[in-house]
Amino acid sequence: MSQDLLIVASIAFSAAIASPIGSLIAIWSRPSTLFMSAALGFASGVLLATITFEMLPNALELASLTLVVSGFVVGFAAIYVFDLTIHRGVLVGEKAEQYTKVRRFHLTHRPFGDEVTVLAGGTGAEELIEGLSIGIGLAIKPDLGLMVALAIVIDNVSEALSIGEIIRNEMGGRGRSQARRILGWTGLIGASVLVSSFAGWYLLQDLPHPVLGFLFGAGAGGMFYLTVTDLVPEAEERQYQQIPAITMGIGFMTIFVLSSFL
Repeated sequence: MSQDLLIVASIAFSAAIASPIGSLIAIWSRPSTLFMSAALGFASGVLLATITFEMLPNALELASLTLVVSGFVVGFAAIYVFDLTIHRGVLVGEKAEQYTKVRRFHLTHRPFGDEVTVLAGGTGAEELIEGLSIGIGLAIKPDLGLMVALAIVIDNVSEALSIGEIIRNEMGGRGRSQARRILGWTGLIGASVLVSSFAGWYLLQDLPHPVLGFLFGAGAGGMFYLTVTDLVPEAEERQYQQIPAITMGIGFMTIFVLSSFL
């Protein structure tokens, strides 16, 4: 096995195993709302900093500003359309004037699955974007792929905790069926990351640099959408809003410092 393949396998596996690890934490303990808020806030800061200091600057080294911006828009729009599709084309916040109308609509036009299916299934599909970002990052240079993978590891642990929390609340108590469901969904998420990471590295590494820059910009756009629509709101719902703000800042500066050394 070549050294490059060993590096890719190690980084991809680390990102993939993060979701099952998060699920085991959710099964063995019941994280407090303070811990969940802090963890989700930290993950948000890490992802935003990785996009800002690593993904977009490196994409600009490979492609023109127009191509990178176009890629970002495509990635953002792809996840946005996927999110709308899962929710039958309508998604609104609880404080919106349209909330009652949308809630009535979803009573007759249910989203594709229950809350767990929507969250975990959607996350599993979205992990394909993140896994491809790891693979493309590794194809550009190993340090970049490692930074992207680190951000996704933190993100996946936090999302696995959220999935475990929802399943526990839905099924109540403890039990093997509950544990199997949590591990099943998080295992799917991990497999999505693993497969797409290898695919991104193996299939896309020989593409022209402008194409890689476009694709990396698309990965940044998809990850940005996931962060601002999923992680940040989830973090703020669980605790005093100062807590996720503080941990988000810590996560952001952590990646800023690390990126200055790599």
